[in-house]
Amino acid sequence: MSERNRPGHDFIGVGVGAMVFDDDGRVFLARRGPGARNEAGLWEFPGGMVDFGERLADAVVREFAEEYGMTVEVTGSLGVADHILPGEGQHWVSASFTARHVGGTPQIEEPGKCTAIGWFRLGELPEQLTEAGRQTLAAYEELRRRSAGPTP
Repeated sequence: MSERNRPGHDFIGVGVGAMVFDDDGRVFLARRGPGARNEAGLWEFPGGMVDFGERLADAVVREFAEEYGMTVEVTGSLGVADHILPGEGQHWVSASFTARHVGGTPQIEEPGKCTAIGWFRLGELPEQLTEAGRQTLAAYEELRRRSAGPTP
């Protein structure tokens, strides 16, 4: 890729991410490393860039396999959001999903991009979430609120 043809910098990039849950209801998070495209040091609901010709849900499955050795099954969509980082000169459009962990023991496959991983209860998430992570969490909480219906 040429120096003047970088997704998210020279044109809007397309990315995906997912809240992956285990059988105990915990969600998987990764801490972005120094080799990450942006927001290094912050925790995220992992994902990555969508390849040309790749379906969004397929990109989620591929990214988790490549970066964490996990097999995940996409279970739903949380929507699409702008992920604009003026300080880093980046603009991404990110689709967020829910998924479940169906196989593989999570491990860091790309240590430059990720420094830590873990399973967390929703009420015990690290405060330092990426911008996309905060948007994903808000979309998930809104979906849960709407699913619960009005309180009597």
